[in-house]
Amino acid sequence: MRERLEYAAAWLLLKSIGAIPRPIAKFVGARTVGFFLLLQPRLRRSAMQNLRLAFPDWSNKQRKAVIGGMVRQLGWMGAEFARFPRYTKTNIERIVLLDGFENFAAAQSRGKGVLFLTGHMSAWELAPFAQALYGYPLHFLVRPIDNARLDGLVTRYRCASGNLPIDKNQSARAVLKVLAGGGTVGILADHNTLPSEGVFVDFFGIPASTTAGLARFALHTDAPVVPGFMHWDPSLRKYRLAFEPAVELARTGDDAADVRENTQRFTRVIENYVRRYPDQWLWLHRRWTTRPPGDPPVYQD
Repeated sequence: MRERLEYAAAWLLLKSIGAIPRPIAKFVGARTVGFFLLLQPRLRRSAMQNLRLAFPDWSNKQRKAVIGGMVRQLGWMGAEFARFPRYTKTNIERIVLLDGFENFAAAQSRGKGVLFLTGHMSAWELAPFAQALYGYPLHFLVRPIDNARLDGLVTRYRCASGNLPIDKNQSARAVLKVLAGGGTVGILADHNTLPSEGVFVDFFGIPASTTAGLARFALHTDAPVVPGFMHWDPSLRKYRLAFEPAVELARTGDDAADVRENTQRFTRVIENYVRRYPDQWLWLHRRWTTRPPGDPPVYQD
């Protein structure tokens, strides 16, 4: 019964927001996220602590302004997600512009597939959706939602433009198969990872447990790793999906060292984007939860 109610509530919310004009939907989305955050003091504390670690010289006023921008971006993403059924190949340019697409095309031309390095920036759900509408669908790693009905609903929205999911818990063989066929796999590489699944690299100068899977896939397949991040351009009032040249991989013959070094390179790319658009990254996430042995916890509750 609970799963049915959750599904019904999510379905009604998506259909309701998707039916109203986009400016109103974005306003409602931002206000909804802001209200939710008021009810979640732990999340607010996490965001402030993350910003203290990343930008120790900032004032609390600066940090609160960034959190306000992040809330707006999250609300807007919710509105965009609800409107996915309205977006088509003919109208996506009104919402999302591609920057540096030649970098993605050059990587794709190598014929070894493409690993799409990205993170939780701006309307990150919109990035792969728009990319598929532009004619370049991809597979994306995702952890299924426990509620199977709700997971099916979210997956239908995510995949309406031609993308396909890969279960994070069973990803290795599927990713290798996609790359062998010349396809693209998108990986969000900016969240805390269990020690068994990652390596410690610096993020804003602080050791952060980071997924090692992207580096292992790249080293094993020689597939190029292309950074691609969504950000909101206020001057154009559109999103930009920007691609950078493929990250040059380190290959020394020492597998463990190469995985760590390349993971650090990928993380440095993510950090650079966060520094450029700090109000568009997901500061609510406890990025430094997992600590190196012997290090004290970063978060107190």
